[in-house]
Amino acid sequence: MHEDGNGEGNLGGRHVGSTTPGRGVEREFLALERELTVFLRRARASSGEMAREVHPDLESSAYGLLVRLDECGRQRATELAAYIGVGKATMSRQLRALEELGLIAREPDPADGRAWLVHLTDEGRVRFRAVREARRERYVRELAAWDRVEVAELARLLHRLNLGMEK
Repeated sequence: MHEDGNGEGNLGGRHVGSTTPGRGVEREFLALERELTVFLRRARASSGEMAREVHPDLESSAYGLLVRLDECGRQRATELAAYIGVGKATMSRQLRALEELGLIAREPDPADGRAWLVHLTDEGRVRFRAVREARRERYVRELAAWDRVEVAELARLLHRLNLGMEK
């Protein structure tokens, strides 16, 4: 193992960090926290911008619901709440707001008459997809210098992180 001047090393092409003296926290996790903090702050701001482009009164937190409904189709509110990681009351409030904006509609679940399925309206789908396409074009521009393999690897790692956070 080769050590650099910071007590960190390189083992078989993989970076090996040491613990930060006095903290017991590995440098990799401190760097991860720092980068995620910046990333999440920027993502919240971006999500707010995207939500307002779909509809001026759309809450930024509801944008993720539109993503899920566009990708998966009809869903029960409980499924959406579990996926997003919020409680039933929060989900109910967000869905009610989306419905009032004309972006989603509810229909009885044929498998269980007591439950409702939520789906994008035609207007909701058109508005959402236009914004999503603009967002995708922005990613292409911002990551133009990246190799496609790196973009795929980032997506894979983020997916793995998200799966781990569902548990």
